[in-house]
Amino acid sequence: MDYGIGIPSYIEAWREVKAAEEAGFTHAWFFDSQLIYSDVWATMALAAQHTTRIKLGTLVAIPSNRLAPVTAAAAASINRVAPGRVIVGLGTGYTGRNTMGLPAMRMDDFEEYALQVKGLLAGEDVLLREGSRERWIRLIHSKSNSGRDEFFNIEDPIPVMLAANGPRGQKITGEIGDGWITTARSDSVPDGLPRVMAAAEANSNSFDEFGGHGAKPYVTMLASGCVLREGESLSSERVIRNVGPTLIPGIHAMWERDFGPGSNLGMSNPGLAEEYDRYVREYGDNRANPTPDDRRYLDVHEGHYVYLKEGEERFISDDLVGRTLSGTADEVIEKLDALEAMGVNNVALAGVTRQAARELIADFGEQVIRRRG
Repeated sequence: MDYGIGIPSYIEAWREVKAAEEAGFTHAWFFDSQLIYSDVWATMALAAQHTTRIKLGTLVAIPSNRLAPVTAAAAASINRVAPGRVIVGLGTGYTGRNTMGLPAMRMDDFEEYALQVKGLLAGEDVLLREGSRERWIRLIHSKSNSGRDEFFNIEDPIPVMLAANGPRGQKITGEIGDGWITTARSDSVPDGLPRVMAAAEANSNSFDEFGGHGAKPYVTMLASGCVLREGESLSSERVIRNVGPTLIPGIHAMWERDFGPGSNLGMSNPGLAEEYDRYVREYGDNRANPTPDDRRYLDVHEGHYVYLKEGEERFISDDLVGRTLSGTADEVIEKLDALEAMGVNNVALAGVTRQAARELIADFGEQVIRRRG
């Protein structure tokens, strides 16, 4: 199994990525949400410059927020600094769109965008559409197209892996993706992997080049966890501080589905969504400048994957924490064994802050990675 550190992209994250590389982590995954984090490509570029082995991927870049050639050029530029270490992960959009009051993008548009990025990174001419206009584009100054290599590196392959939680997205992943990215929900892999593999077989999509095997894709799972220290329990303050911010976004998604612009994460609990709506209204009304009703979603996503807003801890239970990769080292290893047997190749463990990332890297590297190999 490969081990990744998940970074809510902050511009100096290269320090933690370097530490993760030294601790035995194989991947660093960077979250893309332009209104709450630093720019994902700038953050990745710095990490590329300061590391030598660890692979660097977006988890996940949001297509509608950048033209396909912009994403392809960014990835191919960083691949000049870190040849063969760059991964483009694409998703339909959660906070990258919800923080602008927008729902996830349409699946047809997502598929077209993914194909455009894949084509550009393969040195091909691809068709770009803007309204009624259709124009051919390519990465012109690449070695394969012009003989020049100071701008882009597309000779070292850059996989385009797709994040998909629903049946349609999983079908698209199997048809055109270079790998599959999913979340740590209990049913995500058992339900989704057969769909991905069936679509791959039907379309003769072999994942062999990028870590998969035949119709079995390389599977990356976004997860969270905390190795308990002596005297700690799942409800200890440090555990809640480091893991809690990764659990609340699920409740945010429930709120988005019922009260916001809409979420496609497939999570629904009307009662919990209503309870959170009461909370976030109270939270926004008590601000120095109270939040207008048409901007509640901005308050909802404050702290996303970084910290708990005051009062949000009421939504975190031992049961929720227990579903993460939290526990003693032995318990964490047992959970990882189960995930690997299920088909997961890479766990992307979210380090919500610099301190949390450092603790996760040290504890996980010493007590889990070294023991599991």
